[in-house]
Amino acid sequence: MDTINGMNEDEMKEKVKSLAKDNFRKGMNCAESVFKALLDAKIVDFPPETVSMTTGFGGGIGLSGGVCGALAAAVMGVGAIHGRPKLPVENMDESVSQLYGNPGRYRFFNQMPYKFAELFGSTQCEVLNKDYSDWYNKDRFRKCMNIVVDTAGLAVEYIYQGNRDGYTQPFGKNMAGKV
Repeated sequence: MDTINGMNEDEMKEKVKSLAKDNFRKGMNCAESVFKALLDAKIVDFPPETVSMTTGFGGGIGLSGGVCGALAAAVMGVGAIHGRPKLPVENMDESVSQLYGNPGRYRFFNQMPYKFAELFGSTQCEVLNKDYSDWYNKDRFRKCMNIVVDTAGLAVEYIYQGNRDGYTQPFGKNMAGKV
C-alpha cells in the first residue's frame, strides 16, 4: 500500500481533514485552512510562511466570488507534489508534451474541478454561497467548513492518486478539445 510519512491514504486523509477543520475554526480562510493542513501533516514540504500565498484566494479571490479558495489551495498543494519540478525551457515540444500529452499533467489536474463540482454543485464561491445574504451567517460558515474539510481530503486523494497512477487519466471537458 502506498504510504506518505508512514501513513496510508485513509490515515493521511483523516489527519489532513482534522487539521483543516481546526484551522478554519481558528479563523483561517478556506484556502489557508486547506494549504496549512497539508503543510502541518507534512504531506507538502514548504516553509510555513508559504500559507500567505493562499490568503488572497479566500471568498473566491478576495471575496469576489470566483473559484472557491479551498479548491485553489488544494490545486496548489497537489501541484507542490505533482507539478513540473523542472521546466524544459530549451525544448518547446517536450514542454508541451509534459502538459498535454499522455501521460500529461493537465490530464491529472483536469479532474480536480470536475470532482469538486460533482461534490458541491459548483466551483464558484458565489454559487456555493448563493443561499446566504449574510456572509456572517453561521449556516454559511458551517457549509464552508464542510467544503474546506472535504476539499482537504480531496487534495490528499489526488496526491496519492498521482503517486499511484501517474498522469494518464482521460481528459474531462477542456478548452483545448483534448481527449
